[in-house]
Amino acid sequence: MKKKATNINELSQTHGKVEEYQARTLDQIWGDTGMSKYKTLEEDKYMDYLSDMNKSDLQTHASKLGLIPVDDRETLTKRLIKEFRKHVSNYRVPKKEINTTSNQKALRILSEGR
Repeated sequence: MKKKATNINELSQTHGKVEEYQARTLDQIWGDTGMSKYKTLEEDKYMDYLSDMNKSDLQTHASKLGLIPVDDRETLTKRLIKEFRKHVSNYRVPKKEINTTSNQKALRILSEGR
C-alpha cells in the first residue's frame, strides 16, 4: 500500500516554545523575571522612582546596587539609569525575525529533489 505524498505547504509542526521569551541566564530558566532588583522593567517608572528620592536615598540606592555613590546627583542618576538599562537588556531580547526570502529559497532547493 502506497502512502500519499504530502504537500510541503500543508505541513505544520509545533515545538511548544514561547516565541517572545528567550532565556539568557540560568536564573531566567528558573523563573526570574528581573523584577527583584529594580521592582520594574519600565524605564519611565524607574526614572520617576529616582526623581522622588532625595540625595542621600539616591546614594543609598546606588550602594545597594554596587555602584560607588558620588556627590553629584545628576551624574549618579545617569549611572543608575545606565545600569538599569543594562539590567533590562538582559531580560528583553529582541524577537528574531523570520527571513521569508531564505525560506522560499530553501523550499525551492528542497523541491528540486522530487
